[in-house]
Amino acid sequence: MVLDGIVLDIDGTLVLSNDIHARAWVEAFARQGYEVPYDQVRPLMGMGGDQLIPHLFAELSEDAEPGKTIASDHKELVLNQYRPQLKPTAGARDLVEKLLATDLHVIVATSASDRELGVMLKVADVEDLLHETTSSSDAENSKPDPDIIVAALQKAKLAPDRVVMLADTPYDIEAAGKAGVKVIAVRSGGFSDDELAGAIAIYDDPADLLHHYDRSPLGQTALV
Repeated sequence: MVLDGIVLDIDGTLVLSNDIHARAWVEAFARQGYEVPYDQVRPLMGMGGDQLIPHLFAELSEDAEPGKTIASDHKELVLNQYRPQLKPTAGARDLVEKLLATDLHVIVATSASDRELGVMLKVADVEDLLHETTSSSDAENSKPDPDIIVAALQKAKLAPDRVVMLADTPYDIEAAGKAGVKVIAVRSGGFSDDELAGAIAIYDDPADLLHHYDRSPLGQTALV
């Protein structure tokens, strides 16, 4: 199978943000009187707030108070208080440049809001490179539902069997699988190889993938 395009995740893939998102969720819940340990939140990174909030507290929803305020506080904490701690993953810009140089159609698919996406693209130093994006505003449900990936495929006019997704969480892999898309995973999101077992290949980070590019699924003419 010849590749036509890449669906690209951002959080945990191009930006070291999953730990920060988890801390922000803990603080946002605490502000509304809901105590949840970091170790319980951290494994859920990769889910959007619409999935994470009721997963932790079944009585809460992102669409009604206090869940709406929790979701808003989480976003503001990440974009303001914790923003100085956000760093790009190793090789993030170099890999994106490589992908674009190979004439692959590259489109971003993230559960983040448009505002969060703008910040993350700047942190990853790729805002001048990545112009075709889909975000939470393009999908009814976030990962692990496939909505955002399906939206990206439709926007880019790409067939799922001619695309691979670069991502970092088991929820990305689950969502992509439901959309018929294979995943190359990176460990920079903080998940184990066992948790990423559904991926067709696993690398430490974008720099590691770039180092092994010619022998990776991206460097081959077909996905095995």
